[in-house]
Amino acid sequence: MNQALAAVYATLQSGDQYGSQNGYACFMELPSDNTYNLNTTQNGGRYADFDNFRVAPDNAAVEATWVSCYKTIQNANIVIDRSNSSEVTLSETAKAQITGQAYFLRALTYFNMVRIWGNVPLVTSEVLNVNDAFNHTQSAPSAIYPVIIEDLEKAIKSLPESWPAADAGRATKGAAYTLLGKVYLTLGDWNSAMTQFKAVIGKYSLLDNFADVFSVTNKNNAETIFAVKFDKTAEGEGYPSSSDPMQNGSDVNNLPSKNLIALFNANPDDRKDATIIDAGAKGIRNYKYHDTVGSNNGLGFDIIVLRYADVLLMAAEALNEQSYGGTEALGYLNDVRKRAHATEYSYSDLPDQVAFREAVAKERRLELAFENHRWFDLVRTGKALEVVNANDGGSVLEVNAKAYQLLFPIPQAEIDASAKKLVPNEGY
Repeated sequence: MNQALAAVYATLQSGDQYGSQNGYACFMELPSDNTYNLNTTQNGGRYADFDNFRVAPDNAAVEATWVSCYKTIQNANIVIDRSNSSEVTLSETAKAQITGQAYFLRALTYFNMVRIWGNVPLVTSEVLNVNDAFNHTQSAPSAIYPVIIEDLEKAIKSLPESWPAADAGRATKGAAYTLLGKVYLTLGDWNSAMTQFKAVIGKYSLLDNFADVFSVTNKNNAETIFAVKFDKTAEGEGYPSSSDPMQNGSDVNNLPSKNLIALFNANPDDRKDATIIDAGAKGIRNYKYHDTVGSNNGLGFDIIVLRYADVLLMAAEALNEQSYGGTEALGYLNDVRKRAHATEYSYSDLPDQVAFREAVAKERRLELAFENHRWFDLVRTGKALEVVNANDGGSVLEVNAKAYQLLFPIPQAEIDASAKKLVPNEGY
């Protein structure tokens, strides 16, 4: 069962999810004002289309990520169903820990999918006959979010606070609390979000040095809550060097946008030099993740999905949305700024709820650039169209995004394979 569980984690390493600049980054960073893709033609065009709001249902990257997500779902369902079957004998503790991790990973994947596509097939049991897969239809987010929440509540009950060093990187109780808080924040349920964040605050800590959070020699640190693991010393386990933003060609995805560079130049705290770098002829590059290539042609950094600074900023946001003016919300915001050696705010700097909200959004961008949060932050706060259509250095081509493009197209190949049981998203 642990080997089966490893197969669930392994799918997150896919280049179509967290394992390259061509997976989730296309959906979560590239459409935003943070990053862009220079290569708008030929093969690079499939990725640049995310930046320029030209993604079509036949986009190969959309199809590849959809397929990879359902591999995660299928593998998680196998672990859950078979752990609970009469054919498998496990102690209650082992069963709880194994299924708890599978519930967390299934919830993470559905949370990504529902924000990317909206209506998607909700599959919560192992597909035993391939023909059954052709009969799946889509469920609305209103039906999917309760399953995500239930999965995470099960994970919270089942997962340990921490793992032995040999198992570092597995999902923990804190990861489940954090993800559930982010789900509630996305749904605008501030009170429920704070309940989850309170269970995490104080259990982790900000590192003294911002750059140390991402150092390949400092993985599994006190700030990291959940990360997708890579190991450049093991065959097939390294982050692909072909996707390294420091080594790839000039058409690499997720190049820092002019807009983001201007933001860092206007706010030159510790995060600037740890996030972007002038690479000479290669231009300004993403420097948050970098490493030397290992013997297996891979890189050794992990891709952080959840970390403590994110929790503090989400908590500050949730508290401000509940009631403006509290010392707790300002304290969480200033904790993040203080670590970066940025000037701390007072409420005279942020004289109303809107000003505080905008300060948190700006802080999230400075703190979490390239960590797959920005696009969903813009959508969640209703700012996406306003920001991208401003055309002030966030994309290569001029953008005129429409409301329907807040979701991405259902892959045409999946619609065709389903004999039209799957229906396109509006506008596509």
